[in-house]
Amino acid sequence: MVRESVVDVKNYISPSGIGGVDFAANPYVGCPHKCIYCYAEFMKRFTNHAEPWGDFVDAKRCRTPINLGKIAGKHVMLSSVTDPYNPYEKKYGITRRILEQLVHADCSVGILTKSFLVVRDIDLFKKMGRVRVGVSMNSTDDDFRSAAEPYASGVPKRIEALKRLREAGVRTYLFMSPIFPGLSDVTRVIESVWDFADDFSFENLKLRGAYKPRVLDFINTRYPEYSGLYRAIYKEGDNDYWREMSAMIGSYFETREYRPYRVYFGW
Repeated sequence: MVRESVVDVKNYISPSGIGGVDFAANPYVGCPHKCIYCYAEFMKRFTNHAEPWGDFVDAKRCRTPINLGKIAGKHVMLSSVTDPYNPYEKKYGITRRILEQLVHADCSVGILTKSFLVVRDIDLFKKMGRVRVGVSMNSTDDDFRSAAEPYASGVPKRIEALKRLREAGVRTYLFMSPIFPGLSDVTRVIESVWDFADDFSFENLKLRGAYKPRVLDFINTRYPEYSGLYRAIYKEGDNDYWREMSAMIGSYFETREYRPYRVYFGW
């Protein structure tokens, strides 16, 4: 059971260290999607929570309006360490409250989510001059999704979200992340959303910190046929897999109608 609470904050927007992102708006502390590979788990140490990451969520409450002048001409991202459309957004509406202010801002806005709930705010996206809405997805296999991302929207709902956004005239993108070696069919994912995404980004699975043993145990238990591959990549440091995949992605896009794409692979 997720422990929920409301916390007061001084502002909704803070400077970001992510390349190409000036400011980040994280409406919540924590994320109940319980993705086994959650990169944001390190944020727990900045909270007073004893619960495991994913078992608590704090809805941020800010009584001060966003300083629109401060973000003029900048790029704002929702979000960097939570999903702005996690299930508790239905109750608290913090993300929508932020967007209602950003409608009046002279800035570009990027949104990334795993949730079908994003379609709720199409009315606001259509009022914004510079907005890109992305859906994160790493497989078309919903059984894999339910095991790796148990409380996020299912694959069909994510594809439907992109479809509705695109049909509404909102600029969309697919963020295929993280790509699981042997388990993520890159081509199939691309083709499942080709008609609904204006551009594509790709990020590989990087294993660090507390979630590394959790992910490796997940592979060894559920997909033992790939244990050797994961050992070679994540214990022996064989990076040829990612080099070959990066080249494959490039070759694939050369054969299709032009769409911008970016590959963010690291090891």
